[in-house]
Amino acid sequence: MRLRSVLMAGVLALGTVFGLSPVTASAAPAFQLPFPCGQTWNGDSDNSSAHESYEIDFNRGSTADADRYDTVVAAAAGTVRTAANQGSANGYGNLVKIEHADSYFTYYAHLSTMAVVEGQVVSRGQTIGTVGNTSKPGNGISPHLHYEVRLGATGYPGNIQRAVFNSTTFGYPNANVTSRNCSTPEDPAEVCGSGYYAIDTARLGTVGAVDLLWNGTNNCVVTLKFADVGTATATSAYLEPKDVARKTDSGSYGYYAGPVIAAAPTCIKWGGSAGGVAYNSPSEHC
Repeated sequence: MRLRSVLMAGVLALGTVFGLSPVTASAAPAFQLPFPCGQTWNGDSDNSSAHESYEIDFNRGSTADADRYDTVVAAAAGTVRTAANQGSANGYGNLVKIEHADSYFTYYAHLSTMAVVEGQVVSRGQTIGTVGNTSKPGNGISPHLHYEVRLGATGYPGNIQRAVFNSTTFGYPNANVTSRNCSTPEDPAEVCGSGYYAIDTARLGTVGAVDLLWNGTNNCVVTLKFADVGTATATSAYLEPKDVARKTDSGSYGYYAGPVIAAAPTCIKWGGSAGGVAYNSPSEHC
């Protein structure tokens, strides 16, 4: 332990003498999936021979060209450091690179279009481009988003970090992820989708509300946060039609839990929690 401390002191001293400033790991920004709120995408880290470490390719469509021109958004707030085609320099094609707090960078490659310019300050969830298949000349690829997180501007590929979305580490080598890259919705129908309207609500004190919606066939439950908005905290929503297993969405969410949707021809139980406050309904809405 003493030897380790001495060695570390030596490294820091050398950095002072030669003007070096090595990057040390710190708390990463609160990254979200780089796609609009509510969309589910499949990420794969091992389907390309060109991949290094924790890089991820994202698709969601059922055909090779289905994702072209789908919206790509910033995973966290930051400053655009690159927004240009890379030519023959590498295989990224149209690349947007964003610098975030504490020397973290995110890379968004193969874009069809770019909606930002170098030096532009962007907020989390802001549109930065669209999915495409641009690459270096002669490198034929199908449309997808290539995504990376790096700590520090140099040291590739050793500086690539595991991707984290909504405080949850991506399930390498591949996983489906639903975007929580959302602003706080004013109306829970924005979360449930077209055709839903509220039929009941339960306030969770000052920390949130659980809303029950209906579209004529299905119920939908959403728990909206009013406190610690944008910070990942334990939040849940559930729906339990009579004689059917309960469906639950729970996790560390910044804005809301849900939507939890189920066909409910008869009585239901529903509820959720946020900020340590929970609501659990009786069997009702029969």
